[in-house]
Amino acid sequence: MAVEGGMKCVKFLLYVLLLAFCACAVGLIAVGVATQLVLNQTMTRGATPSFLLPVVIIAVGAFLFLVAFVGCCGACKENYCLMITFAIFLSLIMLVEVAAAIAGYVFRDKVRSEFNKDFRQQMKNYPKANETASILDKMQKDFKCCGAANYTDWEKIPTMASRVPDSCCVNITNNCGVHFVVKDIHTEGCVEKIAAWLRKNVLVVAAAALGIAFILGIVLACCLVKSIRSGYEVM
Repeated sequence: MAVEGGMKCVKFLLYVLLLAFCACAVGLIAVGVATQLVLNQTMTRGATPSFLLPVVIIAVGAFLFLVAFVGCCGACKENYCLMITFAIFLSLIMLVEVAAAIAGYVFRDKVRSEFNKDFRQQMKNYPKANETASILDKMQKDFKCCGAANYTDWEKIPTMASRVPDSCCVNITNNCGVHFVVKDIHTEGCVEKIAAWLRKNVLVVAAAALGIAFILGIVLACCLVKSIRSGYEVM
């Protein structure tokens, strides 16, 4: 039994959709891993909303990839049960993403507060531990930031009076942070910069996945299911 007429076009569009799903899944997993790495560098471990966030992102990405696989098998074999499962999975993704968005909104202040607190604690350890120093230097260099709220946070750290880490400098050279000139360093804080990076990357990928699931996925899957069911009834 084969899908006839316009349903062949629907089937083709569904394949295109599944490729987009795979891209979104890989994107979510990559963002989740990157988020986990960033949080691991600055925050103490524990079952807090901050550490659950990347786990949820990675889990949703993996689930999305599984959905794409089920949909591909269902469309390829024109299997009614697999396509029904695919449509149900899409609906579950929608519910998970809505729940994640609500959780992110509810816990946004707590996550930010924890991140800010732990970042400042790591700053206090900066003069003592080479590992901590290298982690903070990398973050400040990568995100072009300095301190937690701004560069003046370093003034509160013992042995850091009248200086900032060299990683704060726009053009990094040895001892460029000693007796620095403000115009030669990054003045914005890392907490807000990293938070903005997380919001941008997570929201863009999640919104794309949700839009695909709503606008195309469920509609195309239901159309194909209807066509397959009609074929079975004719037989």
